[in-house]
Amino acid sequence: MEKLKKRWGITSNFQLAIVFMVFAFTGSSSVYVTSPIFEYVGITKSNLNIILYYILKLILVFPVYQILLLFFGFVFGQFKFFWNFEKKMLTGLGLAFIFKK
Repeated sequence: MEKLKKRWGITSNFQLAIVFMVFAFTGSSSVYVTSPIFEYVGITKSNLNIILYYILKLILVFPVYQILLLFFGFVFGQFKFFWNFEKKMLTGLGLAFIFKK
């Protein structure tokens, strides 16, 4: 755990626990939130090829996850950590242009 704390710049075990909780809440919530969005748009497993359904679901989960990560980070007082985490992750995926002005 000490290596992870050092790598992420976390100073206490309490902060590390909060970061883990935010990741857990975000992962669960992002999958949960996409279902009503699909229902609203009219996409269901029965009216679409199952493979295409899950591909679209994965595509939708990605931006929902990014937004919820910042939201839960803010709620738990760790916005700065997660904002920096987002920038690093999106830059690694080649999406750094999002942060350029």
